[in-house]
Amino acid sequence: MNILTLLRIGWLNMKRDRVVQALTFLLPIIFFSIFASVFGNQRNAATRRTRVAVVDEDKSPFSMRLVKALSDEGALRVRTEKDEEKPGTPLDRASAEQLIKSAELPVAIVLPKGIGAAPRFWNDSGAAAPKVLILADVSDPIAPQLVQGLLQKVSFTAAPASMAVEGIGLFEKYTGPLTPAQRQAFDQWATELNSASAAPSSAGGGSSAPIGLATELVNVMQPGRGDTATVSFYAAGIGVMFLLFSCAGAGGAFLEEEEAGTLGRLIGSRAGMGGVLLGKWLFIAIMGTLQMCVMFLWGAAVFGLPLAGHIPGFLVMTIITAAAAAGFGLVLATVSRSRAQLSGMSTIVILTMSAVGGSMFPRFLMSETMQQYGLITFNAWALDGYLKVFWRDAPLIALWPQVAVLGGLTIAFLLAARFFARRWETL
Repeated sequence: MNILTLLRIGWLNMKRDRVVQALTFLLPIIFFSIFASVFGNQRNAATRRTRVAVVDEDKSPFSMRLVKALSDEGALRVRTEKDEEKPGTPLDRASAEQLIKSAELPVAIVLPKGIGAAPRFWNDSGAAAPKVLILADVSDPIAPQLVQGLLQKVSFTAAPASMAVEGIGLFEKYTGPLTPAQRQAFDQWATELNSASAAPSSAGGGSSAPIGLATELVNVMQPGRGDTATVSFYAAGIGVMFLLFSCAGAGGAFLEEEEAGTLGRLIGSRAGMGGVLLGKWLFIAIMGTLQMCVMFLWGAAVFGLPLAGHIPGFLVMTIITAAAAAGFGLVLATVSRSRAQLSGMSTIVILTMSAVGGSMFPRFLMSETMQQYGLITFNAWALDGYLKVFWRDAPLIALWPQVAVLGGLTIAFLLAARFFARRWETL
């Protein structure tokens, strides 16, 4: 047997195996497309505009120019009204915090009283200045940093004269006062600058102090808790993905029993095909629940995951997630013809769902279009539920959308598995 014959045999084997073809050619393209869509368009403002609320407590000309400059920034989608459908009532600090807590947006900017009277750009340690508050849901670590950077950028364009006056004051503090002629020339230049729409070409750079408005980042979701609650997001993401794999593998017991010849006897018993399916589903669901409990207990013991204070919500989400995952595993098992086919099919489907649904990286990194596509997947609804429990401290009643969708998926999966399992009743 020569090399050409071996190559021909390998080609024929691959040609007959659709799963191998998909793993070889389709899955890499799917993953490339997903990652390219997420990370390849991060610089495109039209792809992902960060939602931000702006609260103007100062109502000064400077603060109003700052709000206008933020609204004109292409990378931001600015909200200044309590009700966007009924404009007229501006946001206050409490309503902005509530928007963040309800996940309507990740960041809010609060311009405090007094900021327009003496905006400070050079942050010289010798004088106090009102701080702009950046209220944030830090489960999205990118949005607060992006908003803070854009705030500093637009602050230079909103009040270039104020920045110049403050800069020259700092210069005089360390080098001595200007001469009358220099002061007259500077005042004339500052007047012209204040009426211009653009900032100077350089923000200056000789000072050792930081440049920009004084800001303070406030975590409105989990004050004083640090990053421990963030661990729950990764526990849920990884846990749900491997839950799907384990349920698909457990569903493969059908295929083993078919090969061993015991499946026919089970179906011929009083339980029937429906009873066998329900028994398998219940066992897989219980095992899945235990698997998620072990994952979160490990997170609590080793990484400080705040499980103790969220047990009711955790149990609700874990039981319904495991039930739906068990039904999903039965569907994959009943449509497969062999263990090898089940393994390949489950790898393709589960990895794709996990990438789009947020198990591999957070959905808030994706464009809004891809975030909507993610809601088609099992993973996105499960992760949103866990996020409500551990990050937003939501009451049990707030979990009803996730529970309703996952419960509906459970029923749909069981009906689909029963339909595909009809082929075994003819054995």
